[in-house]
Amino acid sequence: MSFPVDTIRKDFPILSETIKGKPLIYLDNAATSQKPLRVINAIKDYYEHTNSNIHRGAHYLANKATEAYENSRKTIATHINARSEREINFVRGTTEAINLVAKTYGRKFIKQGDEIIVTAMEHHSNIVPWQMPCEETGAVLRVIPINDKGELIMEEYLKLLSAKTKLVSLAYVSNSLGTINPVEEIIAQARKFGAKVFIDGAQALPHMRVDVQKLDCDFLGFSGHKVFGPTGIGVLYGKEEILNEMPPFMGGGEMIKTVSFKGTTYNDLPYKFEAGTPHIEGGIVLGESISYINEIGLDKIAAYEHELLVYGTEKLLQIEGLRIIGTADHKSSVISFLINDIHPYDVGILLNEQGIAIRTGHHCCQPLMERLGIEGTCRASFAFYNTKEEIDSLSIALTKAISILA
Repeated sequence: MSFPVDTIRKDFPILSETIKGKPLIYLDNAATSQKPLRVINAIKDYYEHTNSNIHRGAHYLANKATEAYENSRKTIATHINARSEREINFVRGTTEAINLVAKTYGRKFIKQGDEIIVTAMEHHSNIVPWQMPCEETGAVLRVIPINDKGELIMEEYLKLLSAKTKLVSLAYVSNSLGTINPVEEIIAQARKFGAKVFIDGAQALPHMRVDVQKLDCDFLGFSGHKVFGPTGIGVLYGKEEILNEMPPFMGGGEMIKTVSFKGTTYNDLPYKFEAGTPHIEGGIVLGESISYINEIGLDKIAAYEHELLVYGTEKLLQIEGLRIIGTADHKSSVISFLINDIHPYDVGILLNEQGIAIRTGHHCCQPLMERLGIEGTCRASFAFYNTKEEIDSLSIALTKAISILA
């Protein structure tokens, strides 16, 4: 049965926009996804019929909002197969999820001489937060190198692991290369040394099924705006027993049980890490976006997007002078490329003139670009509402851009 992309596209009103008189072709999904009407309407419905603060009121709207917020937490827990909704902590996004663990777990458990391992392909938000506890404690940041295809060199990872390794943090899927990392093997090897593992799931959750119990990761973070939900909301999953051992991230309302000037007792999970009035609408609507993709079917999404990746790779490689950056054997929906010595920004500007949105630059991965010996790339990233016809248009537009810039 073919994937119903034409029907699905009708769910996304922004895809009917025109840019400079041309139909929008949106190929910047690794940066943020577009939103279906179901999500847009859920935002509107919340403010029209539900808006209230949660957990603190006895009135109808407070109860309605609280129930919707907590039901969303349950939906997300089921989606990633967490053992309990207590393991689902609402945060602003993947960046905050990583910082939360670095500031809390890192503060309590990372000591001088300990080691944290990341990879050479990480987003800055999975590098800088770990550099901070290293600077504060005298711990050491180690880096798993990559080969020229953009794959982790697993033999080198095994050499880095030791009794000093306290935590390994890496992206499930590279935002700049599309590489799907062997996270199950990485976690299994880390276990031999008692190290904890954080998985950055920002680029994985929109494209594939993620089962935290099967992976046996200790932490996982993802962002709502990349799974067709609102900005400013995301999730930190953590194993309950580990979260219970960690100190709070911020102080304030909701994360407390009692407060006096003599001292404070902290709330139970998941509220321990949710100080202050949360992004209520975002939390509720994130559950709606997760339900939407589940109804389409993540296995169907993954299969269709793989078709797009294969088709796009073959199509773009037919363009003279174009080389793909990131040719791992296992990839998700990203094609990064360069064309001869043309600057990526110039390519992006000319594609925009033809209604095509891609991303150009270092994609918040400057150490990776340095490793590859380049300043940045052009990046086309796909979602399940993209089509092969749009890839054809990209190919034609690139050929036209080359004729202007060469």
